[in-house]
Amino acid sequence: MRIGILGGGQLARMMALAGTPLGLRFRFFDTHADAPAGHVGELHVGAFDDHDAIDRFCNGCDVITYEFENIPAHVVERIERSHNVCPGSHPLRIGQDRINEKNFFKSCGVDTHDFLAVHDRASFDAAIREIGLPAVIKTTRMGYDGKGQGVARTAAEADALWNALGASPLIVEKFVKFDRELSAIAVRASSGDIRFYDWTHNTHHNGILRISRAGATPADPAAATTARESIATAMARMNYVGVMAVELFEVNGRLLFNESAPRVHNSSHWTMDGARCGQFENHCRAVAGLALGDVAREHDCAMVNLISRLPSIDSIATIQGARVHFYGKSERAGRKVGHINIVRHIDMSYSDFEQSLARATKLAEDTNT
Repeated sequence: MRIGILGGGQLARMMALAGTPLGLRFRFFDTHADAPAGHVGELHVGAFDDHDAIDRFCNGCDVITYEFENIPAHVVERIERSHNVCPGSHPLRIGQDRINEKNFFKSCGVDTHDFLAVHDRASFDAAIREIGLPAVIKTTRMGYDGKGQGVARTAAEADALWNALGASPLIVEKFVKFDRELSAIAVRASSGDIRFYDWTHNTHHNGILRISRAGATPADPAAATTARESIATAMARMNYVGVMAVELFEVNGRLLFNESAPRVHNSSHWTMDGARCGQFENHCRAVAGLALGDVAREHDCAMVNLISRLPSIDSIATIQGARVHFYGKSERAGRKVGHINIVRHIDMSYSDFEQSLARATKLAEDTNT
């Protein structure tokens, strides 16, 4: 079976590395000839609005999936007329607009904080009055890793953000002083079988994920159960096939929806080395129509993102329990170029695990300059 992946970044690359041992073959479509997935499979280069290039890419693929959510939804809708696409265009359209996304997940029972849609200056001013300051102001489309958003604590800061972002439809959200951010990572098969990986605790800096730790325990078990049941409902309504990530803010036990990603996700990279079947293999299994793998966590595990520049392999090799994953990308300020998973095996103490995580974190900080 050949799987075509729209996008040729590190997520597509890691899908192929995980799916190849299952006997699956991969083809990638990207707008850049140096896309890192091209190191591990057949890379087609072209524009997403080039129908002929897209058709050549799709020809011979048994199923199509995607690695990021900013692909024009109409491109995926066109592909669906002749090919099976998983997860499909419906989740993409929901995830590409923050207003639609929040309304959809709210309708499925996921708890949310207050938000309002903004279309012009009058509705922006009204939203600021109703939501109150501080508030988070975001573009409804295309923002990621802290881009296209900001926090307004004063009227002057709100005005500055309007000037910076106001050309696009906006969403104004109540500023939430959360206790921590958690990820719910689920995988759903076409049969409806759905499985959740362990809850993951995320730490960000300047809007970019820095550390994810597996095995988080939500403060309110009932809220955790409701959140997972509601996410399962959302996936069923979308007829979703593949891995999905949902980020939630934990506030005094409540789990409030932040955002979703209709794809494999950075916060669950720990599953590559800490779970019996990682997210990339399970996504491949789901879209290929295979039985899902066991999502149980086998080891304590934490992921450290490598941003901007890569440390030397030698510096990582001295860290006990470290598993390195470089993406084959050129170094650039603010760019995710790799990650380190710290795995605590049975003969490793908790103290040594924490020490290794601290060393990996320091190494990542030293190279992110």
